[in-house]
Amino acid sequence: MSTTATVSISRKQEPITLTDAASAKVAELLAAEADAEQLALRVAVKPGGCSGFSYDMFFDTEVAEDDIVRSFGAVRVVVDPKSAALLVGASLDYSDGLQGAGFHITNPNATSTCGCGSSFS
Repeated sequence: MSTTATVSISRKQEPITLTDAASAKVAELLAAEADAEQLALRVAVKPGGCSGFSYDMFFDTEVAEDDIVRSFGAVRVVVDPKSAALLVGASLDYSDGLQGAGFHITNPNATSTCGCGSSFS
C-alpha cells in the first residue's frame, strides 16, 4: 500500500513591500544623509501604542544575521524576524496631499487600528 503526499512549494511572502511612491520618498530622504550608502530603512513592530503594537521606521546601519533584507530600487529595507511575522503581506506607501504628507502602512494582519494610524492589534 502506498501513500501519496502533495507538497506545495511556493515563494515565501515578503514581510513588507514598498510602493513606487514610498521607495522614491525614502530614496530622496536617504540622499540627504551623509552616509546614505550604508543606511537601510528598518521597519519594525514594537509592543505599545493605543492598540497593542506600533510601527517604527528609521534609518539603520546595523543588519543582524537573522534580519530579512529586501531591495526596492536603490532602497534597502531591513525587518527583524519577529516584526516580519506581523508584517507579512503589508505595504508601505507615501502620499503628499492636502490632508498632509506621510508614510502609511497597510497591514492585512491588523485586526484593528487606532485613530492615530500608528498602532494596531
